[in-house]
Amino acid sequence: MNQILEILGLILIIIGSIFLFLGALGIYRMPDVYNRLQAGTKATTLGGMSLIIGVGLIQPDWFWKSLILVIFIALSNPISSHALARSAYKSKIKPFFKGKEEDLDAYKEVVERNENN
Repeated sequence: MNQILEILGLILIIIGSIFLFLGALGIYRMPDVYNRLQAGTKATTLGGMSLIIGVGLIQPDWFWKSLILVIFIALSNPISSHALARSAYKSKIKPFFKGKEEDLDAYKEVVERNENN
């Protein structure tokens, strides 16, 4: 049983490492802050969670501590990326549009309505 958990832990560590690498590659390759936030947040959430649970499976004494870390990541990553995207939006950083640029700002009306109240 212990060897099965170790093999499963190593598989999760490899999967987590791959996702973290792809997230770093996405941050490097994406054209604007919003796309970089999307690539970075999704990949670091899944990659970090897989890696930490893999370590928890390899070291069973650390499993509950690693589970607490995974819950913290699941709660904090989406909130922090939302805060970063909102601050970028409030700083008037425009998203990158390939091809025809249209006014695709659906959030603008909500912000203007809240500022008037």
